[in-house]
Amino acid sequence: MGLIVSIVVGGIVGWLASLIMKTSNQMGIIANVLVGIVGSSLGFWLAGLLGLAAYGTVARWIVSVAGAVVLIWSLKKLGLFMWA
Repeated sequence: MGLIVSIVVGGIVGWLASLIMKTSNQMGIIANVLVGIVGSSLGFWLAGLLGLAAYGTVARWIVSVAGAVVLIWSLKKLGLFMWA
C-alpha cells in the first residue's frame, strides 16, 4: 500500500512542479512520478541541510514541490532535461 501511495503522491508533486516550471506539456505521467519522488527526496534533504523541518501536511507538500522544482530547474540548466 505504501508503494501505491508514494507513486500517487509523487505523480501529484511532479505534476505541480511541472506546472510551476511550465514543462507540463512535455512531461508524461511516468516522468511526473519520477520527478515527484526524486524531487521530494531532494527537497527534504536540502531542507535538512538548511536546518529546516517541515511540520504539518502543508509544509511537507511545499517542501516536496519545491524540491521537484529545484530538480527540474537543475536538469534544465545542465542540459539533461530531455523534455525541454
